[in-house]
Amino acid sequence: MGEYNAMIETRLLRYFLAIAREQNITKAAEMLFVTQSTLSKQMMDLEKQLGKQLFIRGKRTITLTEEGTFLRNRAQEILELLENTEAALHADTEDLCGDISIGCGETIVMDWITGCLREFHVQYPDVRFHTHSGDADHVLERLDKGLVDMGLLLGPLRQEKYDYLNIHQKDTFGLLIPKDCELAKQEAVNIDQLKVLPMILAEQTFSGHQELEWFGSDYSVLNVVATYNLIYNATFMVEHGIGYALCLDRLVNTEGRNLTFRPIIPELSVDLYIVTKKYQTFSPAVKAFLDLIRKNIDRSNQQSLPSVPSDLP
Repeated sequence: MGEYNAMIETRLLRYFLAIAREQNITKAAEMLFVTQSTLSKQMMDLEKQLGKQLFIRGKRTITLTEEGTFLRNRAQEILELLENTEAALHADTEDLCGDISIGCGETIVMDWITGCLREFHVQYPDVRFHTHSGDADHVLERLDKGLVDMGLLLGPLRQEKYDYLNIHQKDTFGLLIPKDCELAKQEAVNIDQLKVLPMILAEQTFSGHQELEWFGSDYSVLNVVATYNLIYNATFMVEHGIGYALCLDRLVNTEGRNLTFRPIIPELSVDLYIVTKKYQTFSPAVKAFLDLIRKNIDRSNQQSLPSVPSDLP
């Protein structure tokens, strides 16, 4: 057996982590912008170089062997160390610059995120921000294709291919209704009333991509008369009396329109998450922005803690 002296290229580690995340060679190749045959050969060469089988290749999915799982964890550590080292070396020689892309669902919590953007922009004015609005499916599709660095989405989300950062901000659900309807006389809508009302649901909810577990039932018991992708177009259906739109509070400006919002009781609320792909390599700008978000989360949590009275005079 010849002397082993080859080192693993960082490019191959990134390829390997992409396959580990996607669990599919075709999807990983598309995300990496390489051909499937090239990626397959690169991974076979890597296995040959290491003398270990890294993957169990099924018909539809690829899973990691014990050695593959070990390499995944080490590869993540290696790449993170390289990124931190590079960022530290560049910190004293040049200002942070580049682009940060965020996919956003419809939520008033974008106001909190924008506050983070503003704080970051003051510190790093040469970094450009790009936002892309859409429902969860659209945001996750852009995330999978590498078209955004992160997504801001409602929970709960349970797909293993993503990392989730709970920003400890919440959105509250309610009904968007006409001002002149009988329901508008109520201060709130009881959750049981939803089962007998003509409902307008978000498309991803209706298609089952967003679970309604907080109803204590599934959407099939509801009288769904229409669906929407983004809430703006649904407002016209509500004004024309087609149905009542289940949506988040403070998303629609009802001033000057035949619209009003009523909360649901008991309260229906969801947490907001920053979603990123697992084993993802972030640019220095994206990494710095995520660090700022974490600091602001910690700061918000500290401010929300009850003050402890002091016994000192």
